[in-house]
Amino acid sequence: MTVTEPLTSTPRQPREGAFGPARELVCRECGTTRPLGQFYACGECFGPLEIGYDFGTVTREQIESGPNNLWRYKALLPVPDDIAESPNLEPGFTRLLKASNLAAELGIQKLWVKDDSTNPTNSFKDRVVAIALSAAREFGAKVFACPSTGNLANAVAAAGARAGIKTVVFIPSNLEMPKQVNSAVYTANLVAVDGNYDDVNKLASEIAGEEDGWAFVNVNIRPYYAEGSKTLGYEIAEQLGWRLPDQVVIPVASGSQLTKVHKAFQELIKLGLVEDKPVKIFGAQATGCSPVAAAFKSGVDAIRPVKPDTIAKSLAIGNPADGIYVLDICNGTGGAVEDVTDDEIREAIVLLARTEGIFTETAGGTTVAVLKKLVETGQLDPELETVLINTGHGLKTLDAVTDLVGSAATIAPTYDAFVAAGIA
Repeated sequence: MTVTEPLTSTPRQPREGAFGPARELVCRECGTTRPLGQFYACGECFGPLEIGYDFGTVTREQIESGPNNLWRYKALLPVPDDIAESPNLEPGFTRLLKASNLAAELGIQKLWVKDDSTNPTNSFKDRVVAIALSAAREFGAKVFACPSTGNLANAVAAAGARAGIKTVVFIPSNLEMPKQVNSAVYTANLVAVDGNYDDVNKLASEIAGEEDGWAFVNVNIRPYYAEGSKTLGYEIAEQLGWRLPDQVVIPVASGSQLTKVHKAFQELIKLGLVEDKPVKIFGAQATGCSPVAAAFKSGVDAIRPVKPDTIAKSLAIGNPADGIYVLDICNGTGGAVEDVTDDEIREAIVLLARTEGIFTETAGGTTVAVLKKLVETGQLDPELETVLINTGHGLKTLDAVTDLVGSAATIAPTYDAFVAAGIA
């Protein structure tokens, strides 16, 4: 089979070298290993599985000679060496912007924004979907699918269209309309479910267990899918001149992105690609769906599921799969998990737009608002170099700021009217 063939319904063993440096699946709880396959839960303790690697030697020069997308890091990902030849959206290697205006507004000495809104479907989800699609092909799946709060559905639908593969995406029925349209334009199989994301995810898990040949990117091929978020960490380090920042602020939905950025930093240190140094990692949640922040503030090591009620629907996961690992990382690095109200989120969206010319969605507004709060409460050191991750574009959540912005004035087409409006 070549990497450009459509998916089939017949399960099969992957090609030799199909997962590059990946060697096994490892349980994050008990450490039990098993061969690479379409598994996502440990057979011993039911803990989550992740990819274990044998990287060998990887150099900066090797990475820098690659394409200007996430495939430059293929030597660090569970993908074949010829992955770039497969039809894909070529996500990744997005801009890292020095945010001096926002930094001055917040009283931070040095601030960067890693802007993933410039990915093909305008969110970081294009990264994880690219890795998931490669795995789905190797396992011979016939349907490429996902439960989603919006951005993932957009990315899966678009990637499937590009690859010529059937896609089915499941979303909560009350999802923002722009995100629904952004999925439906790529696929005829957009399924709205009466319920929140946790209800949608439960349904997807049931379908994955009953239907043969369905690859749910964040369910039954989750270990591969999740590795795509590592590329955010790789890029931040490379774009900073092969060094790590002092602090990173990351939005938390399932928590997977935060854990994988941390994993990326540790891999780069282990491979000698960057110097070892402490990096404080902070998680950002909306108050209306903040189970991880609540656990952090209570000093407990367990997550109590909540029913989401927030405008930040892309973060509205009431029972986050990686929440406990977010707690471990934020506590272990000297960071924190903080939450902000919907009004603070709206104001932060406008703040980022008017200081840096970046229009972010509600998840990004959450992250900016949390950064502001962390500085004000003394939890984040304003003297240290900080990176803020913006995961998606504001055109997907226009309703969030519609009431906050608009025309400064409506005037007659005359100079006198312009002067009278007091804009000059």
